Amino acid sequence: MTNTDTPVIDLIKITEKAISEKKGEDIRILDIHDISSFADYFIIAAGSNKKQIQTIADNIEEKLKKIGTEPKGIEGYPEASWVLMDYGEFIVHIFSAEERLFYDLERIWKDGKEITL
Repeated sequence: MTNTDTPVIDLIKITEKAISEKKGEDIRILDIHDISSFADYFIIAAGSNKKQIQTIADNIEEKLKKIGTEPKGIEGYPEASWVLMDYGEFIVHIFSAEERLFYDLERIWKDGKEITL
């Protein structure tokens, strides 16, 4: 659940920084609030291997937990080809390169608006 004292855009900035700190690649932020009933934003990134993907997920969780924000759920962590972290208003997707190409969320959610912070 997100900390109601911290605006969601600040949480997204912290998440983006946490991904960058662990050398996550091709970070994209999609504003999907006009086309989704379950989240306002997707943060999509890639890692080069299982260990890096898990390290990125760990860093995100650690940074957000420090400010009182915990995920509703995390899926895919043990396999780490696609880790999904659900923070309610935003969802983080960390893919291997192969899985990212296969699922191509950017194409599926092309009606969302890509934003830069």
